[in-house]
Amino acid sequence: MAFGAEELRVLRRALALALHPGPAPAQDVQDCHRLAESLDEAMREGVRLRAFLVADLARYRAALPGTAAGYLTLLEEVLGAGHRPEPDDLAALRALRGNPVAAALLQRCQALAEQDVRARLARRTAARTASAVAAVPSSRTRLLALPGGLSDPFGAEEEPDRPGEEPAKPAPEKPAAPKPGPDPARRPIPTPGEVFPRRKPPQPPADPPRHLAAG
Repeated sequence: MAFGAEELRVLRRALALALHPGPAPAQDVQDCHRLAESLDEAMREGVRLRAFLVADLARYRAALPGTAAGYLTLLEEVLGAGHRPEPDDLAALRALRGNPVAAALLQRCQALAEQDVRARLARRTAARTASAVAAVPSSRTRLLALPGGLSDPFGAEEEPDRPGEEPAKPAPEKPAAPKPGPDPARRPIPTPGEVFPRRKPPQPPADPPRHLAAG
Protein backbone atom coordinates (compact mmCIF):
# COMPACT_ATOMS: atom_id res chain seq x y z
CA MET A 1 0.00 0.00 0.00
CA ALA A 2 1.52 3.33 -1.12
CA PHE A 3 0.47 6.88 -0.22
CA GLY A 4 0.52 9.84 -2.55
CA ALA A 5 1.82 13.30 -1.65
CA GLU A 6 -1.67 14.61 -0.76
CA GLU A 7 -2.44 11.55 1.35
CA LEU A 8 0.85 11.91 3.21
CA ARG A 9 0.02 15.54 3.97
CA VAL A 10 -3.35 14.54 5.44
CA LEU A 11 -1.75 11.72 7.40
CA ARG A 12 0.87 14.07 8.83
CA ARG A 13 -1.85 16.52 9.88
CA ALA A 14 -3.85 13.72 11.51
CA LEU A 15 -0.81 12.59 13.49
CA ALA A 16 -0.16 16.17 14.62
CA LEU A 17 -3.74 16.47 15.87
CA ALA A 18 -3.43 13.14 17.71
CA LEU A 19 -0.23 14.24 19.47
CA HIS A 20 -1.42 17.78 20.21
CA PRO A 21 -5.21 17.77 20.55
CA GLY A 22 -6.88 21.03 19.78
CA PRO A 23 -9.41 22.71 17.50
CA ALA A 24 -8.99 21.60 13.88
CA PRO A 25 -10.28 23.31 10.72
CA ALA A 26 -13.28 21.72 9.04
CA GLN A 27 -11.24 21.08 5.91
CA ASP A 28 -8.69 18.98 7.84
CA VAL A 29 -11.47 16.95 9.43
CA GLN A 30 -13.00 16.21 6.04
CA ASP A 31 -9.60 15.23 4.63
CA CYS A 32 -9.05 12.80 7.52
CA HIS A 33 -12.45 11.18 6.94
CA ARG A 34 -11.73 10.77 3.21
CA LEU A 35 -8.33 9.25 3.97
CA ALA A 36 -9.90 6.78 6.43
CA GLU A 37 -12.48 5.75 3.84
CA SER A 38 -9.74 5.27 1.23
CA LEU A 39 -7.77 3.05 3.62
CA ASP A 40 -10.82 0.91 4.36
CA GLU A 41 -11.52 0.48 0.66
CA ALA A 42 -7.87 -0.43 -0.01
CA MET A 43 -7.95 -3.07 2.74
CA ARG A 44 -11.16 -4.59 1.32
CA GLU A 45 -9.63 -4.63 -2.14
CA GLY A 46 -6.52 -6.33 -0.76
CA VAL A 47 -8.63 -9.07 0.82
CA ARG A 48 -10.46 -9.66 -2.48
CA LEU A 49 -7.20 -9.75 -4.46
CA ARG A 50 -5.60 -12.20 -2.03
CA ALA A 51 -8.60 -14.52 -2.22
CA PHE A 52 -8.42 -14.48 -6.04
CA LEU A 53 -4.69 -15.21 -6.04
CA VAL A 54 -5.05 -18.06 -3.54
CA ALA A 55 -7.74 -19.69 -5.66
CA ASP A 56 -5.58 -19.31 -8.78
CA LEU A 57 -2.60 -20.73 -6.87
CA ALA A 58 -4.59 -23.85 -5.96
CA ARG A 59 -5.32 -24.45 -9.67
CA TYR A 60 -1.62 -24.13 -10.58
CA ARG A 61 -0.65 -26.43 -7.70
CA ALA A 62 -3.09 -29.08 -8.82
CA ALA A 63 -1.52 -29.08 -12.30
CA LEU A 64 2.07 -29.58 -11.12
CA PRO A 65 4.71 -30.38 -12.25
CA GLY A 66 3.80 -29.03 -15.66
CA THR A 67 2.93 -25.60 -14.24
CA ALA A 68 6.01 -25.26 -12.02
CA ALA A 69 7.17 -21.94 -13.49
CA GLY A 70 3.78 -20.28 -13.20
CA TYR A 71 3.17 -21.81 -9.76
CA LEU A 72 6.42 -20.46 -8.31
CA THR A 73 5.80 -16.99 -9.71
CA LEU A 74 2.24 -16.92 -8.41
CA LEU A 75 3.26 -18.26 -4.98
CA GLU A 76 5.82 -15.48 -4.57
CA GLU A 77 3.15 -12.91 -5.47
CA VAL A 78 0.65 -14.40 -3.03
CA LEU A 79 3.21 -14.37 -0.20
CA GLY A 80 3.83 -10.69 -0.90
CA ALA A 81 0.07 -10.07 -0.56
CA GLY A 82 0.08 -11.50 2.98
CA HIS A 83 -0.82 -15.14 2.29
CA ARG A 84 0.56 -17.70 4.75
CA PRO A 85 1.85 -20.94 3.22
CA GLU A 86 -0.32 -24.02 3.57
CA PRO A 87 0.86 -27.62 4.06
CA ASP A 88 0.08 -28.30 0.38
CA ASP A 89 2.41 -25.47 -0.63
CA LEU A 90 5.23 -26.90 1.49
CA ALA A 91 4.73 -30.37 0.00
CA ALA A 92 4.78 -28.98 -3.55
CA LEU A 93 7.94 -26.99 -2.90
CA ARG A 94 9.68 -30.06 -1.45
CA ALA A 95 8.85 -31.92 -4.64
CA LEU A 96 10.36 -29.05 -6.68
CA ARG A 97 13.42 -28.46 -4.47
CA GLY A 98 15.71 -29.20 -7.42
CA ASN A 99 14.68 -25.80 -8.82
CA PRO A 100 16.68 -22.95 -7.19
CA VAL A 101 13.61 -20.71 -7.08
CA ALA A 102 11.62 -23.49 -5.41
CA ALA A 103 14.40 -24.10 -2.86
CA ALA A 104 14.49 -20.39 -1.90
CA LEU A 105 10.70 -20.27 -1.63
CA LEU A 106 10.76 -23.43 0.51
CA GLN A 107 13.08 -21.83 3.05
CA ARG A 108 10.90 -18.71 3.14
CA CYS A 109 7.69 -20.71 3.58
CA GLN A 110 9.21 -22.89 6.31
CA ALA A 111 10.24 -19.79 8.26
CA LEU A 112 6.71 -18.35 7.95
CA ALA A 113 5.18 -21.66 9.02
CA GLU A 114 7.41 -21.81 12.12
CA GLN A 115 6.35 -18.27 13.04
CA ASP A 116 2.69 -19.28 12.76
CA VAL A 117 3.25 -22.33 14.99
CA ARG A 118 4.98 -20.22 17.67
CA ALA A 119 2.20 -17.65 17.55
CA ARG A 120 -0.47 -20.34 18.00
CA LEU A 121 1.40 -21.89 20.93
CA ALA A 122 1.78 -18.49 22.58
CA ARG A 123 -1.96 -17.81 22.21
CA ARG A 124 -2.86 -21.22 23.64
CA THR A 125 -0.50 -20.74 26.59
CA ALA A 126 -1.94 -17.30 27.32
CA ALA A 127 -5.50 -18.64 27.11
CA ARG A 128 -4.65 -21.60 29.37
CA THR A 129 -3.03 -19.31 31.93
CA ALA A 130 -6.01 -16.95 31.90
CA SER A 131 -8.46 -19.82 32.39
CA ALA A 132 -6.37 -21.25 35.24
CA VAL A 133 -6.32 -17.90 37.02
CA ALA A 134 -10.07 -17.51 36.56
CA ALA A 135 -10.66 -21.01 37.95
CA VAL A 136 -9.02 -20.28 41.32
CA PRO A 137 -11.77 -20.19 43.99
CA SER A 138 -12.35 -16.84 45.62
CA SER A 139 -11.74 -18.41 49.04
CA ARG A 140 -8.13 -19.10 48.08
CA THR A 141 -7.35 -15.63 46.87
CA ARG A 142 -5.41 -13.27 49.09
CA LEU A 143 -7.59 -11.32 51.49
CA LEU A 144 -7.23 -7.57 51.75
CA ALA A 145 -6.40 -5.95 55.08
CA LEU A 146 -9.35 -4.60 57.05
CA PRO A 147 -9.21 -1.91 59.74
CA GLY A 148 -8.28 -3.64 62.97
CA GLY A 149 -7.45 -6.93 61.28
CA LEU A 150 -4.36 -8.72 60.10
CA SER A 151 -2.84 -7.69 56.79
CA ASP A 152 -1.73 -11.23 56.04
CA PRO A 153 -4.14 -14.12 56.67
CA PHE A 154 -1.28 -16.64 56.74
CA GLY A 155 1.12 -14.74 59.00
CA ALA A 156 1.94 -11.30 60.24
CA GLU A 157 3.95 -9.17 57.88
CA GLU A 158 7.10 -7.53 59.06
CA GLU A 159 6.78 -3.84 59.71
CA PRO A 160 9.16 -1.88 57.45
CA ASP A 161 11.98 0.01 59.11
CA ARG A 162 11.35 3.70 59.52
CA PRO A 163 14.09 6.09 58.42
CA GLY A 164 16.17 7.45 61.25
CA GLU A 165 15.26 4.66 63.65
CA GLU A 166 17.39 1.71 64.58
CA PRO A 167 15.90 -1.66 63.81
CA ALA A 168 14.33 -3.35 66.80
CA LYS A 169 16.62 -5.92 68.38
CA PRO A 170 15.21 -9.25 69.40
CA ALA A 171 14.65 -9.65 73.14
CA PRO A 172 17.36 -11.78 74.79
CA GLU A 173 16.26 -15.18 75.86
CA LYS A 174 15.83 -15.62 79.63
CA PRO A 175 18.01 -18.31 81.21
CA ALA A 176 16.19 -21.33 82.46
CA ALA A 177 15.32 -21.15 86.16
CA PRO A 178 17.47 -23.55 88.28
CA LYS A 179 15.72 -26.45 89.87
CA PRO A 180 15.00 -25.89 93.58
CA GLY A 181 17.49 -27.74 95.81
CA PRO A 182 17.87 -28.16 99.56
CA ASP A 183 18.36 -24.90 101.40
CA PRO A 184 21.27 -25.27 103.87
CA ALA A 185 20.00 -22.35 105.98
CA ARG A 186 16.59 -23.93 106.41
CA ARG A 187 16.28 -26.52 109.22
CA PRO A 188 14.47 -29.72 108.26
CA ILE A 189 11.17 -30.46 109.95
CA PRO A 190 11.68 -33.10 112.73
CA THR A 191 9.83 -36.35 112.46
CA PRO A 192 7.39 -37.56 115.18
CA GLY A 193 9.96 -40.13 116.26
CA GLU A 194 12.44 -37.39 116.97
CA VAL A 195 9.93 -35.24 118.91
CA PHE A 196 8.49 -38.08 120.99
CA PRO A 197 11.27 -40.65 121.47
CA ARG A 198 10.17 -44.13 122.26
CA ARG A 199 10.42 -45.04 125.98
CA LYS A 200 12.21 -48.18 127.00
CA PRO A 201 10.11 -50.63 129.05
CA PRO A 202 11.09 -50.81 132.77
CA GLN A 203 13.24 -53.75 133.73
CA PRO A 204 11.92 -56.08 136.51
CA PRO A 205 13.71 -55.79 139.89
CA ALA A 206 16.36 -58.38 140.63
CA ASP A 207 15.46 -61.18 143.14
CA PRO A 208 16.97 -60.61 146.62
CA PRO A 209 19.62 -63.14 147.63
CA ARG A 210 18.30 -66.06 149.59
CA HIS A 211 20.26 -67.30 152.63
CA LEU A 212 20.08 -70.94 153.42
CA ALA A 213 19.33 -71.76 157.06
CA ALA A 214 21.80 -73.82 158.84
CA GLY A 215 20.94 -77.35 159.89
